[in-house]
Amino acid sequence: MRNYFLLFALLLPMLFSAQYLLPNEEIIYSFDTKNGKKMALVKDKKNGYIQYRFGSKNRVEMEFPATRTKESWKQFKYNSYHRGGGKQNAGMDLNYLAFTNNQYKYLLFNTYHAEDESLSTGITVTDSKGKETNIIGIYKTIKGCMCNLEDSEVVKEDFGL
Repeated sequence: MRNYFLLFALLLPMLFSAQYLLPNEEIIYSFDTKNGKKMALVKDKKNGYIQYRFGSKNRVEMEFPATRTKESWKQFKYNSYHRGGGKQNAGMDLNYLAFTNNQYKYLLFNTYHAEDESLSTGITVTDSKGKETNIIGIYKTIKGCMCNLEDSEVVKEDFGL
């Protein structure tokens, strides 16, 4: 009986932990934020859907889109720009993923600039009046790479550079 109680006590936190990754999914890109939240962009292992999840470490507070269907890929727009050559050529690597949910525009970003060797990641949320809120990601917590979206079913947009 004591062993069952111990097993239950160990498994209880797992039952209430957030479901940022289901068994049929894999992470495309994720990070923790400076304000203690977590962002995860996941996809079905068979490319059946893509979904954005955000919330506390223990609870997913937002999922987009709400339904997990093949059509979800069309609700995201990805663009990137890459320029090599290091500092002397102002090398950079820019990756952006955008979607709109309830009149809010979300822009996930991951950037690198060779000139000052700066790295950044996070989310910019813009409301219907144009007010922006920046959610800063912790770069060392990144898992995955937004660059993997280049070969996915996500809508691609050109920077026009």
